[in-house]
Amino acid sequence: MADSPEVVRAKATLRTSLLAGRAARSPEQRAAAASAVAEVLASRLAGARVVAGYVPTAEEPGHGRLPGALPGRLLLPVVPARGRELSWAEHDGRLAPGRFGLLEPTGPRRPPSALADADVVVLPALAVGRNGTRLGRGGGYYDRALAHARADALLVAVVFDEELLAEVPAGEHDRRVDAVVSPSAGWEQLD
Repeated sequence: MADSPEVVRAKATLRTSLLAGRAARSPEQRAAAASAVAEVLASRLAGARVVAGYVPTAEEPGHGRLPGALPGRLLLPVVPARGRELSWAEHDGRLAPGRFGLLEPTGPRRPPSALADADVVVLPALAVGRNGTRLGRGGGYYDRALAHARADALLVAVVFDEELLAEVPAGEHDRRVDAVVSPSAGWEQLD
């Protein structure tokens, strides 16, 4: 289901502002945020059997520290050469540039349905609302991927402090996250 034109505009406006804020961060601020986020995730997810994570870009919280901080058997996304449905691969420590220059695992590809193996899904986000609404970059990759997540999987978004908002524009298809991790506040369970 597509978002209404109003929701599309509201999301685009918010994305522009948030991306500008991320671009303005110093390398020191990014490194401190990455350390804080990694410590919280490693501690809170210590008992997880299978975790689906991601490899943050230089502008995202956690860059350089994730996926190394994530416990258990780790699944990482693989962006397809065409289309918008993520595949998955187990992380064995090796990463290579994929589509859009994103780092991804080099091992055997698993189908989109492999996300159902994950007890926890750690998601990138540009913002999260206090009610669990998540704003991504707008490609719909994770919206499609989450259709394969188990209903009981714990969904955790990672943001910078100022990206946890009172509310985030959302469409009917947007799946809510259960928790959010930010550098200063740490782990917060959401409604």
